[in-house]
Amino acid sequence: MPNTDIHEKVNSFVREHFGFPGTLRLHRAALGLDLLAAPFNVMLAPVFLLSRIIALLLEMLRLQRASRWILAHPIFLHSAVARAVEQRIEIELWPAVSPQGASLNDRQRRLLRDYTSVRTSVAEIFTTLVVLALGFYLFRNPTPGIVSLTPFVSELMTQTSAVSNFPFGRGLGKMWYAVFPPERSATYLITVGISLALVASLVTTFAGIIADPIQTYLGIHRRRLLRLLNDLDASDAAGPVLAREHALARLADISDAGVSLFRMLR
Repeated sequence: MPNTDIHEKVNSFVREHFGFPGTLRLHRAALGLDLLAAPFNVMLAPVFLLSRIIALLLEMLRLQRASRWILAHPIFLHSAVARAVEQRIEIELWPAVSPQGASLNDRQRRLLRDYTSVRTSVAEIFTTLVVLALGFYLFRNPTPGIVSLTPFVSELMTQTSAVSNFPFGRGLGKMWYAVFPPERSATYLITVGISLALVASLVTTFAGIIADPIQTYLGIHRRRLLRLLNDLDASDAAGPVLAREHALARLADISDAGVSLFRMLR
């Protein structure tokens, strides 16, 4: 099929499935076990990055069999939204590249799953931006992740609770606790952190509802899909590689840990 026809099909696919109405339909699938899978995928993300780095190093050392073995074992839990995207690509776009009706082989399915795994990292990046914006807006401090946000939120909650329960009224309570801040227990701090992490995983699950239309407008979905179709069609194409979105998501984690460590040492 001519390239112009493929481009038209990709454009139509992106408009239908990644525009705001389309991504809402896609994310209906997340109202189920995906709500449980999201926190695990967030925790597994560093393991995923490490596995890809090891696979790339093995490839450089010409240990292709070991590299392929690592790439053949996915790390992320396969979400219902990811399966829905993969099915739509296989049914609506793959026939435009392979009019003979050939089914996808194992290598191609790994490429397809790698494509949908990028959505997980994009969702994490979106969540990081939300947390960062909240930190600047509420606390006038950079909070690139839950670890750096937790102390501020726990301090605010402790202060608010102490002031409201002050025996001589809120006005005097604010003055008292401005001089003598209430103490926070380690258990309370951990509880707040876990609660924020669960909320963040929920945001990550549905981040595509906002992130997909933005990526559609910027042409990111179109370019990524065209690259995927080229890789699927190339019989000698390499297996899944490390997308920059995965690295960016982990860079946010490193920044979160670095900011928290700096504040603790200070």
